[in-house]
Amino acid sequence: MNMDSDDATRPVAETVELAYRITTTDLAEAVRLRDSRTAAGRRRRWMFPVIGLLSLLIGVSAIARDESAARGAGFLAAAVVLCGFPLFGPRIQARAFRGLLEKAGECRTAVDGSGVVVKTATTEARISWAAQPTYAETDGAFVMFSDDKGAVAMTVLPKRGLRPPADVDGLRALLDANLRRI
Repeated sequence: MNMDSDDATRPVAETVELAYRITTTDLAEAVRLRDSRTAAGRRRRWMFPVIGLLSLLIGVSAIARDESAARGAGFLAAAVVLCGFPLFGPRIQARAFRGLLEKAGECRTAVDGSGVVVKTATTEARISWAAQPTYAETDGAFVMFSDDKGAVAMTVLPKRGLRPPADVDGLRALLDANLRRI
């Protein structure tokens, strides 16, 4: 749990409610955030470009030695994809969920002392604080993460879904009282 000196004086809201549609932009932001805050994500961020540069060297070497042009071109294409993955990977991963997001429709979420309840047109999920014990904040959202190595499970709580917008402080207080900020 995270306790700052002003947490003791700040009242924790009983329940904060949100209503929103998750977008691919929200998911891409959450994936980028996860990749910057977890060891597995940080490894992916440098591993792909390093392997891409190695592929580039192999491709240029193959072309310079007059080996098969197709083989050299294959390595060069792999280099471009691998070097570009840290930039475009989160957006591509988020786009893979577009159909599910459209099917889910609007999310209605309630955050209280026991955890988070997310209801959509197709699902209802209760997430205990123990299931996703950490969170991070961006300009547009709060993102809760599981504590496994890759933070596979995450819950995105876009600030635009808060009613009234002043509930940002209330949601932050609830999260600070129950989760560890990363």
